[in-house]
Amino acid sequence: MPLPPAVPAPVPAPPGPAGTAVAVLLIGPAGAGKTTVARHWADRRTAPTAHISLDDVREWVRSGFADPRAGWDDRSEAQYRLARRTCGFAARNFLANGISCILDDAVFPDRPAVGLGGWKRHVGPGLIPVVLLPGLETVLERNAARGGTRRLADEEVAVIHGRMAGWYGSGLPVIDNSRLDIPTTARMIDEAVAGALAHPPTW
Repeated sequence: MPLPPAVPAPVPAPPGPAGTAVAVLLIGPAGAGKTTVARHWADRRTAPTAHISLDDVREWVRSGFADPRAGWDDRSEAQYRLARRTCGFAARNFLANGISCILDDAVFPDRPAVGLGGWKRHVGPGLIPVVLLPGLETVLERNAARGGTRRLADEEVAVIHGRMAGWYGSGLPVIDNSRLDIPTTARMIDEAVAGALAHPPTW
């Protein structure tokens, strides 16, 4: 049976008034609680909202998966870029159909190859970045409870956490959720999103 030609989803305009679908990018180191908080934020919203985890999409690759614990090389960067494009495509489709979304990723402020620019290109100009950056002790404790390819060596977690400090002074909202429970952290994301809608950031 012949199939109709594929029609690309339109790229949505930047978020507008209340009720318009929004796209949030939750940034933070391993162990920051991004995925847990993102799921809670998506679950509790009254408007239709999807959660898109870059780690989940990267793990769609089973045979030949570029394990981040083995180091960063051309193959792992290629798989990262592919996963990011896939997440961006999904986000644009959700937004085009009136469904908000929250994405999570460990975006570095000092590494253009895995920086915000790629996310902005793939999702659209209305993307709202929010940084989760708890203290190092909290991150190490949470990382120790992780399993599989998502658990990193303490030394690597410390290096990543240190590089994430570059988000301070960037103009992006930074939430230290070391002592915050998940609902409180989600409310602070709400506040950051409301602020971004009222005064769109220049990044």
